[in-house]
Amino acid sequence: MEEDFDLPAGDGMMNEDMDLPDESPILKVGEEKEIGKQGLKKKLLKEGEGWDTPENGDEVEVHYTGTLLDGTQFDSSRDKGTPFKFTLGQGQVIKGWDQGIKTMKKGENAIFTIPPELAYGASGSPPTIPPNATLQFDVELLSWTSVKDICKDGGIFKKILVEGEKWENPKDLDEVTVKYEALLEDGTVVAKSDGVEFTVKEGHFCPALSRAVKTMKKGEKVLLTVKPQYGFGEKGKPASADEGAVPPNATLQITLELISWKTVSEVTDDKKVIKKILKEGEGYERPNDGAVVKLKLIGKLQDGTVFLKKGHDNEDEVFEFKTDEEQVIEGLDRAVMTMKKGEVALLTIAAEYAFGSSESQQELAVVPPNSTVYYEVELVSFVKEKESWDMNTQEKIEAAGKKKEEGNVLFKAGKYAKASKRYEKAVKYIEYDSSFGEEEKKQAKALKVASNLNNAACKLKLKDYKQAEKLCTKVLEMESRNVKALYRRAQAYIQLADLDVAEFDVKKALEIDPENRNP
Repeated sequence: MEEDFDLPAGDGMMNEDMDLPDESPILKVGEEKEIGKQGLKKKLLKEGEGWDTPENGDEVEVHYTGTLLDGTQFDSSRDKGTPFKFTLGQGQVIKGWDQGIKTMKKGENAIFTIPPELAYGASGSPPTIPPNATLQFDVELLSWTSVKDICKDGGIFKKILVEGEKWENPKDLDEVTVKYEALLEDGTVVAKSDGVEFTVKEGHFCPALSRAVKTMKKGEKVLLTVKPQYGFGEKGKPASADEGAVPPNATLQITLELISWKTVSEVTDDKKVIKKILKEGEGYERPNDGAVVKLKLIGKLQDGTVFLKKGHDNEDEVFEFKTDEEQVIEGLDRAVMTMKKGEVALLTIAAEYAFGSSESQQELAVVPPNSTVYYEVELVSFVKEKESWDMNTQEKIEAAGKKKEEGNVLFKAGKYAKASKRYEKAVKYIEYDSSFGEEEKKQAKALKVASNLNNAACKLKLKDYKQAEKLCTKVLEMESRNVKALYRRAQAYIQLADLDVAEFDVKKALEIDPENRNP
């Protein structure tokens, strides 16, 4: 055995049949349990910190003392005064270590009893470890450096040098600011930047940067080992004015620091309203439908022409409106409801969610037809519309009646999607009526029936036949002889090609009211 005892893997034991335990056993101090099914035992001497344990590929640092079962000590890092470092799960040590140490927390101290099959086997490690020896190791896990195979294909290994803050990671649309330095394996610097901004999805320098930043936290600093497939591949890269040449099939070492990022999100599913956060807001609350919001606002065209400015020159001139009331363009309305108090954001709003295909005279300039517009918005404050749980029974019934009437106005104007939302809100106010009195229950039922029926009419107009059918069924559960509900459900069934059930509903409606032919 070598004097520096580096715990070599036993013969034929390098990476075969690892049989690693799925999870760490939960132990109390002084308790011993088996790990896995190959006879490895662990006795806890001292609890570690937190919940994290190292993973395969991590660089761990331990102190240990190794003894035979009769107490004979054969090696100790403590005696040498230098902790032992190795990469976990790579066959650099005996299998019992690879399996056991991945169950430990930082600062934990445990004794591992390792059978010969997970140690040096039938051959032992002469002259100190006899054949078929069961070994005991008193191990303290001092620390570890996380090394992650971030693409799971060995293409990019990430070693954390400085931990980041919080838990969020940048997404594809976000704009990140990073510092980086890229070196060849011989130490030649091929690229360096003390601060560059790029969109994650579009990337920068080589594919590895955008892959890596998506796994990083703000302030995190890492060392990346980048194989050619995530660098510059078989062709390499010629030298340029400010970057050195990268030879074909070169592995790169890149030090990367994520300084900050601006969150960019799609407010609408069709990607036509985009919000970039310039300054994070406070807390968790956001405006709801019907909230009164106050904004500082600058509206610009693509060429930089300012067409609207509020609250910047005079604090009293903040821009105020009520959300979900069509008091402003739809893109602004919807984006503001995703903001927090104090948040500053840049909105990019396509014409469909702005002023459409017609020219619009705004306060400071004309917005031409089909214009994409840009707003810098600060949400100064907002007052949420009262939620149902903050209302007494009479307030809930009044609020439901008001939303139903708003829905009726929107329906008559052909704005079926907006009308549908109002009817849904009306029902939500009076959904739970167990605390209502008898008279109030009657009023609530009438409002529910009318709102769900009208909403079903909206869904038919919007060709959402499945929802129309569900809403009519809700009405019929309350009023089984409601003719309108039967007719509207039959219309939905016809569109869903359920003709037999449609016929059944029509016949039932005619039995109830033979004169009524109007759904």
